Amino acid sequence: MRLRSLFAPALVALFALGSSGCERAIFAAANRGVRPPEATVVFSQATGLSLDVYRPHDADGRAPVVVFFYGGGWTRGERAQYRFVGRRLAEGGVLTIVADYRTWPRAGFPAFVDDAAQAVAWANQHASQYGGDPSRVFVAGHSAGAQIAALVGADARYLAPYGLKPHDLAGVIGLSGPYDFVVGTKYAAIFGAPSQWPAAQAVNAVDGDEPPFLLVHATGDRVVDPADSQEMADRLRKAGVRADLLMVPGGGHTTPLQGLYSPHRVPAVLPAILRFVAAPNG
Repeated sequence: MRLRSLFAPALVALFALGSSGCERAIFAAANRGVRPPEATVVFSQATGLSLDVYRPHDADGRAPVVVFFYGGGWTRGERAQYRFVGRRLAEGGVLTIVADYRTWPRAGFPAFVDDAAQAVAWANQHASQYGGDPSRVFVAGHSAGAQIAALVGADARYLAPYGLKPHDLAGVIGLSGPYDFVVGTKYAAIFGAPSQWPAAQAVNAVDGDEPPFLLVHATGDRVVDPADSQEMADRLRKAGVRADLLMVPGGGHTTPLQGLYSPHRVPAVLPAILRFVAAPNG
């Protein structure tokens, strides 16, 4: 990816506006000049969902694999908007897969987590065809996508239909994720009856069988409380699971994504991710 630095100041300003009507402009700026994926694959015939594959130029069968899920409050988003994520990580030597999942009102909880698990299983089965190492599959996401990724990595029921367990993953990367949030009236339709709400909280799924986690959050996030990442890290550590926590001073909800688009402006995020996926155990 040869992201042009002259667009960086404009993008940072757009990100600061949050999730208003500027989303299209944000993603247009983030993806300007970014090459399309090497492959697009339908990973679920039942739902018609697809994923994009971004391959490192020197992938030789040993590249770590990251399956990324976007945010959008479980109601919106599409993989094409996150081309910059796929290409930036691929430039760092990571075979990157950006997958769609069903959003509300097409589907609610837990269907979108099931979709994510199916995409991860696809990666486990097919990564080697694109130069990736199927024994080094990481699941990642931003915001709602981080909640989904964390559940895939912590709640064994999602990978079980594919003969996989959470510890079969190499790790989980969560950016600005809600792991212990209040469903309330705002999201009640998405998450169903109150009896289902505890199962939507990744902190409640931690049992010590998880792979390593990397949790990234900006201290100035006003959309998702940074305390969610701290709480998730605490739960994992108490269960004996490695949990790396990167708190970026200031910023906001999209600051970790800025770290992928303009790493010179938010310099801590990309190196932390690349170190995490390069480590022997995440």
